[in-house]
Amino acid sequence: MFTGIIEEVGTVADVTPLEGGRRLRIDCSFADALRVDESVAVDGVCLTVVAHDAAGFEATAVEETLSKTALGDRAPGDGVNLERALVLGSRLDGHLVQGHVDTTGVIDAVETLADSHLVRVRYPAEHAAYLIPRGSICVDGISLTVARLDEPEGTFALAIIPHTWDKTTAARWTPGARVNLEFDLVGKYVLRAGPTDRHQ
Repeated sequence: MFTGIIEEVGTVADVTPLEGGRRLRIDCSFADALRVDESVAVDGVCLTVVAHDAAGFEATAVEETLSKTALGDRAPGDGVNLERALVLGSRLDGHLVQGHVDTTGVIDAVETLADSHLVRVRYPAEHAAYLIPRGSICVDGISLTVARLDEPEGTFALAIIPHTWDKTTAARWTPGARVNLEFDLVGKYVLRAGPTDRHQ
């Protein structure tokens, strides 16, 4: 379980093609503190550490992961948002994030404002029920708030503060770029449960 509060932007050092997936090596400052089998969210995708040293760690993205996320777009030299798993008892500064990406969206537009950036994201229409104005969403691993929701157009907008813009990979979001989307966990369970009859 994660919070969507990015700990560090790591760097993809190497990508090794496998029969159907990819093995990623990611350099970061906390690699030496990791252990094999630990979970790390990489651009919002929960991956398992399979090897590590003082400079970086390795993780495998299988076919299913590549088909549902934008990890296949990452190449050596790219920055990736990193977050280690939540420790019980820690403050939950973002929102509950599983690292289980629901789908990918596409950056539709980026507007530079006086003290922030307004980023519009296009998403698949079948996921519209999971979005509400001012609700939580995880984009490339970042816990963010839906600032505007344009349902007929199939887009939502995010107001990105300068700190988030500078400390994550949000600055690489340009029109046409794919991003990983994980919708709010609580909302998904509520929708799955459906309407109930309290008088039963």
